Amino acid sequence: MLNFIYYPVSAIMWFWHKVFGFIISPDSGIAWALSVVFLVFTLRIILLKPAISSVRSMRKMQEFAPQMQKLREKYGNDRQKLAMEMQKIQSEQGVNPLGGCLPMLVQIPVFIGLFHVLRQFTPGKTEVYVFGQAEVESFINARLFGAPLSGSIADPMFGVDPWTIGFVAVPLTIIASIATHLTARHSVQRQAMNPSVGANQQQAQIMQKLMLWVFPLFVLFGGPFFPIAILLYWLSNNTWTLGQQYFIYHRIDREEAAKKAAAAAKAEQSRKDLSPKPGQRPAKKKGPQPGQHGPAGTTPPSAPSGGAGDAARSRPATGGAKKKNKKRR
Repeated sequence: MLNFIYYPVSAIMWFWHKVFGFIISPDSGIAWALSVVFLVFTLRIILLKPAISSVRSMRKMQEFAPQMQKLREKYGNDRQKLAMEMQKIQSEQGVNPLGGCLPMLVQIPVFIGLFHVLRQFTPGKTEVYVFGQAEVESFINARLFGAPLSGSIADPMFGVDPWTIGFVAVPLTIIASIATHLTARHSVQRQAMNPSVGANQQQAQIMQKLMLWVFPLFVLFGGPFFPIAILLYWLSNNTWTLGQQYFIYHRIDREEAAKKAAAAAKAEQSRKDLSPKPGQRPAKKKGPQPGQHGPAGTTPPSAPSGGAGDAARSRPATGGAKKKNKKRR
């Protein structure tokens, strides 16, 4: 029914067993254990780019979280209108809220597929998906510090003493639960930097408690019921997640810091270009000076009629009339 999951999972595990079997030994328990670990690493490398995109999407959602909160307050009773407006903002910002769930959603079927494949390695099996009969017998007989990889404390299998399995399973379980807690703590610390968390404080606190304590306790108390190979999967997956979070968040923090520094430098340069240079007076607007004609096409203003100019022009005429009268006499 789920062969489309079982075959790819077993194929990746088969490939890495061939690699480490060539380096160490095909029947070595360490080679089989490393094949499980590198199955996880292969999956996480494939999902690295979607994981980075999901973090960027979360950062963008944090930026317009106040707008989303205003929409909730405005359309709280109209669910359909609220959903339409939220989708509109998300499409404008280029954010896909389901993108952040992709890496986790892909890991769930892989976990189920690996658990199923490992449970198929039982005596009498001639093949397990891509594994042949010789490889099935090799896995069954392989031991990691004396414990079979398919065995668990609750189900030892192959007549192995539970204490022998516990010697390997208990440390793996404790380390896996600690890694789960540290991964959740790092995620909670990043969420605390989100300004929108205060809007849903109660829901955020519930999720934080689940991540910090319930999930690690589930790994701790569920460890005795998981095969050792599953514990290896869980440990390597959480260890990778912890390192990946550190790498991705610090990379994005550096990118955002560089963008802010570039924007600040650009603004400072623009301010310097607009400000006057040292010793230079601010430029003044030039207008028509006194005694100069105005713009082309305009005529100078004429002297007012009946003023001092008219009186001055009439005086020489008065003096000439008096001289003419004297000559006549």
